[in-house]
Amino acid sequence: MSLFNVFQVSSSAMTAQSMRLNTVASNLANADSITSSDGTPYKAKHVVFEATPMGGNGDISKGVRVRQVVEDAAPPRMVYDPKNPAADEKGYVAFPNVNVVEEMTNMISASRSYQTNVEVMNTAKTMLLRTLQIGQG
Repeated sequence: MSLFNVFQVSSSAMTAQSMRLNTVASNLANADSITSSDGTPYKAKHVVFEATPMGGNGDISKGVRVRQVVEDAAPPRMVYDPKNPAADEKGYVAFPNVNVVEEMTNMISASRSYQTNVEVMNTAKTMLLRTLQIGQG
């Protein structure tokens, strides 16, 4: 694997984690929304990653990309609130199936992964600069 491929691999990971962070932000923003644009409760979304080859010429390095964003199949969270205008005949209001604790954990994990890839790129840059300095001396 070429040292230059490190930039491609880290860049692909940063792009994927950025998409994950945006999805988490959307989930958290809609955690208490009773209805979405289609009139049903918001459904939590999750990002699915897949490995993707980087480089060429028989290079075995792999990066990551977002394969798809899927909706969580869990049922909506039912809250008893008979005075709410959105309540059903039994007095329950359907809230999004967003688990705030899980989303916060995903946010921390994605941001740390993003930061780690920034550090990988900075380390690779430093190594390349030092290699050039060796050639000058």
